[in-house]
Amino acid sequence: MQQRATPRAATAAICLALIVLAAGCSGSGKGPTGPPSGPLLPSSATALPRMDPATFQALLIELRGKPVVVNIWASWCGPCRQEGPELAAVSNAHQGQVQFVGVDIEDQVGQARTFIEQYGWTYPSVFDSTGAIRDSLGLIGQPDTLVFDAAGRRSF
Repeated sequence: MQQRATPRAATAAICLALIVLAAGCSGSGKGPTGPPSGPLLPSSATALPRMDPATFQALLIELRGKPVVVNIWASWCGPCRQEGPELAAVSNAHQGQVQFVGVDIEDQVGQARTFIEQYGWTYPSVFDSTGAIRDSLGLIGQPDTLVFDAAGRRSF
């Protein structure tokens, strides 16, 4: 497990900068973009549907049309607990403009739901018991955050 100690203010500033970057790369917003969410996007923050890498890639395709922030996390991860409140604040401040999606890895669903409720996350997360989604994204450890622009291109 890779751990990163990041001060709260720095985490919030990084998230905000990434959102601004992704929004700036999103184009004019004209033309067909499809619905803002689809059947793969969980309807509630605590639904935590199991997902594999292929289904997660389909979800990212489904979410094209607005910037997407993907956060890899686990309830047992100390740095994830440190950034939890900032993620809640940033996602709430940009609700409707940016889609946040959490990927809970190598965890227990009950503990993950408690974590989501504890930090007041309102955005959906998916459950990946093996970390395969994280691995397919070329990441090591958690927490980690990726930003995709409205066209679905990984921008950070």
